[in-house]
Amino acid sequence: MSSFLHTMLRVGDLDRSVDFYTRLLGMKELRRNDVPDGKYTLVFVGFAPESTGAGVIELTYNYGVEKYEMGTAFGHIAIGVPDIYATCEGLRAAVMRHDEALGHHRQVQRRQRRRLEV
Repeated sequence: MSSFLHTMLRVGDLDRSVDFYTRLLGMKELRRNDVPDGKYTLVFVGFAPESTGAGVIELTYNYGVEKYEMGTAFGHIAIGVPDIYATCEGLRAAVMRHDEALGHHRQVQRRQRRRLEV
């Protein structure tokens, strides 16, 4: 069965954003991953862990970026699927038919074995 894992938002002030989601909305900080070589920090917040089936929010802070323009902070929605290869093939077939009609190109990205980010 497929499930919603998280949605990613870019933030300019990580401490303020974590405070908003935790103190004001009552979510919990589930995990934090600082990646100095990549110059970013990820903080996952939610009412329950992803393993429970509840979706969470991934807050992404890119070092040195203090703000984003309206509409540029959204990153992705992550969905867990039972068979990533079959899902990608089905999406690819559907997207190709759709793109042929519109004359556009779309890309399906394969990530971890059981995770799909489009």
